[in-house]
Amino acid sequence: MRNKLILLAAAGAGAMLGASAAQSAELHFIRCGDNGLDQDRQVIAEFEAKYPGNTVNMESLPWGTCQDKSLKLAAAGSPPSVSYMGSRTLKQLADNDLVVPVAISEEQQQSYQPGVLGTVSYRDQFWGFPRAFSTKGLFLNCDIFEEAGLACEAPKTWDEMYETAKIIKDKTGKAGVGLTGKDFDNTMHQFLNYLYSNGGQVIDPSTNEITLNSKNTLETLKFYGKLVDVAQDGPTAFERTQVRDLFNDNKVGMYIDGPWARSQHKEGINTIAAAIPAGPSGVSGTLLITDSLAVFKGSGHEDLAMEFARMMTTGDSQYELDRPEGWGLTPILKYEELGYEKPYYMDDPYWKVFIDPIPTGGPEPLFVDYKAMQTTINSMIQGIILKDDTAENLVSIAAEELEEFK
Repeated sequence: MRNKLILLAAAGAGAMLGASAAQSAELHFIRCGDNGLDQDRQVIAEFEAKYPGNTVNMESLPWGTCQDKSLKLAAAGSPPSVSYMGSRTLKQLADNDLVVPVAISEEQQQSYQPGVLGTVSYRDQFWGFPRAFSTKGLFLNCDIFEEAGLACEAPKTWDEMYETAKIIKDKTGKAGVGLTGKDFDNTMHQFLNYLYSNGGQVIDPSTNEITLNSKNTLETLKFYGKLVDVAQDGPTAFERTQVRDLFNDNKVGMYIDGPWARSQHKEGINTIAAAIPAGPSGVSGTLLITDSLAVFKGSGHEDLAMEFARMMTTGDSQYELDRPEGWGLTPILKYEELGYEKPYYMDDPYWKVFIDPIPTGGPEPLFVDYKAMQTTINSMIQGIILKDDTAENLVSIAAEELEEFK
């Protein structure tokens, strides 16, 4: 099942390690959360057996602090060897000379799902090994659809989505759609799912040109504002998990979430998952988000750290993370082409919702100051929700501000 993946992990490793593997080193590995600890420990054991005398000190920190600690250590001149980072941070890390570019072989590049490597690419180089991958879909609460006298059929266009949500709101008094507007990262993420389903983008990664100020964005922002009328009250107080809570409480007819949501819905709720509806200027798409293992500069054993990161992101280690018994993520690799017999997604139509839109999806935008970028886009979204300004002005202002952060 895994032979080809193991070969991918080993390819080129000997040439890269050279003398560094012969020297005793302790790698400091910072990871986020406590899921998948046993799988990571297994890879660490395999690494230490392959390179005797070298050890890995794994530090597992809460999601809210793990990345900040890595950045602080790097800024202080004591960087971790390898750290789990949101791929959106890689441009900032690269421009500040805090990480080294990683070597991903041509063969290994072909094993990734379309668009995955675009989330870690900058200046024609890769700056992290993609570790976790997510796409999004539209979840329908069929019980609420039935209450509104509707067949539980997914809307395919924005117009259909709005009309369906309006019927739910009018007939049941419940929110037709869950909308996020809180000052939180997944507010921007939710908006980007719509933007990529309307053929838009925030920045052109090949030219580094801000492309937000477009017809596609204008249509998307206007639609987001229109959804306020058929959403839950006060969207600016909600982020995605809070919208999921409303969905679980039978108060929301539709909302957007990742594949893990299936295991987080209350037992007994009748739901289906479907593709995100297409906008007037696009086709159904999705936001492609990855987290990565970044190899920090200055540890003194970068080559060894790179081999460890490579082992963490190929072979059974990656598969164990992706499958439902792990984190339940969109498959980051094309496992069916890599020797796996009947990967978890092959016989389950649920996964088509999250795999089929990958080619038409878009990456989380890479900015040198990603937090400022997020704040700017969230302000634009909140502006349309609260009717603070016209969509035209909000998009124009946001595009101008983004020029400072790219």
